[in-house]
Amino acid sequence: MNIGQDVGSWRELGRHSSTASVLAGGVLVGAITIYVAASLLPTAIEEIGGRSLYAWTMTAFLVAQIVATMMVGQALSRFGGKGSYLVGFGVFAAGSVVCAASPSMPVLLLGRGTQGLGAGLLTGLGFALIHSSLPPRLWSRGSALISAMFGVGNFVGPALGGFSAQFGSWRSAFAVLAVVAAALAVFVPRALRGGERPAQAPPVPVVSLALIVGAAGAVSVAGILSDTLAMAALIAAGLVLVSAFLVTENRSAASVLPASVYRRGSRSRWIYLTIMVLASGVAVETFLPLFGQRLGGLPPAAAGFFAAALSLGWSVSQLVSASAGKTRRLVFAGPACLAIGFAVLGLLQTEQPPLPVVLAWLPVLFFGGTGIGLAMPHLSVAAMTSAPDGEGGQAAAAIATVLTMSTAFGAAVAGLLVNLGGASVVMSARWLLFGFAAISALGLLTARRAV
Repeated sequence: MNIGQDVGSWRELGRHSSTASVLAGGVLVGAITIYVAASLLPTAIEEIGGRSLYAWTMTAFLVAQIVATMMVGQALSRFGGKGSYLVGFGVFAAGSVVCAASPSMPVLLLGRGTQGLGAGLLTGLGFALIHSSLPPRLWSRGSALISAMFGVGNFVGPALGGFSAQFGSWRSAFAVLAVVAAALAVFVPRALRGGERPAQAPPVPVVSLALIVGAAGAVSVAGILSDTLAMAALIAAGLVLVSAFLVTENRSAASVLPASVYRRGSRSRWIYLTIMVLASGVAVETFLPLFGQRLGGLPPAAAGFFAAALSLGWSVSQLVSASAGKTRRLVFAGPACLAIGFAVLGLLQTEQPPLPVVLAWLPVLFFGGTGIGLAMPHLSVAAMTSAPDGEGGQAAAAIATVLTMSTAFGAAVAGLLVNLGGASVVMSARWLLFGFAAISALGLLTARRAV
């Protein structure tokens, strides 16, 4: 598979700057929102209370986001590209305003859920409209730009939340997000010139939607539990629901994933599985600040920077990788680099490591992150080009659903692995890193079938 042999230039993509800005901006505001809450919620609960509901802020956001990514086809059919983006930015801005004005934690949860709906729609639209708004030779660069926004969000989110909380105005972070969403909405009429509305409205996949929401809820709750057995039970329940989802999709005319995924000999299923393996590895970032502070003796800001090294590698390598014409080796290199990076970092985890060892974490994390960036844009293009005529838009939108589900499952599995380490931070770090090294290595098997 040599996807993207006719690769346009970044200068050519620049001629579509308005379109690229809207597509990437929609994904970016959603990515920032995932991370911003973690930085400012400790300060927020001091003011509005609701400590017992703390962990549900992420669950409400993720579940709503998954639901919205699955409804992109219906939104495009009803509102078209322009209208769908305006709805997405409007819902996201409204949710951000609710968060900024929240007098209590239940209201904040409502705002987070509303944000998730807007963010999920914007993320799904970003991938779906690459297919219809950019020429095929620019799909690789467009996918790289949009996917890189998840990495950028890991820088901007904690910084925005942290500074807002530090200067005593956690509400201002949500207000800023609302203003940014409104500003991006202004560019929508100019950026999208029509032609993004499907000829026929796809049926609503009600059963699939219910099953995947149940699975997302199960794994999201699993990720916030401390009891290992309960966490494992919920993850198992989530996997059962995902299996039921796949069976239902295969038999239903109303499906989220393209029908080609379920055909014998299909390459699409392996492409999506490889995307899932790579994206789930980002969950490791959640615990890297803890290891940096508890093992490396780093102050909070420095520990957060170490965590962001994985996303930096992802973002930078995607922008470079998008220029490649022959991509078979890059798709293989993706899970290989990620697995090696996690394995080496696991070997470096010791009690009170010397400073040179702690500093060595940075290039190792960066190297691991490059694996995601090397493969991800080409896998996105492969998902779109491997689908038969008429399924390209659905195949593109499904990428967002797979990415979002990977985030939820990855977070739950990461929590389980950390808990297996018990009271020992070193053992928790090793369980996490070696566990995800093994998961990433599975990507070599799926990548082989994908290419």
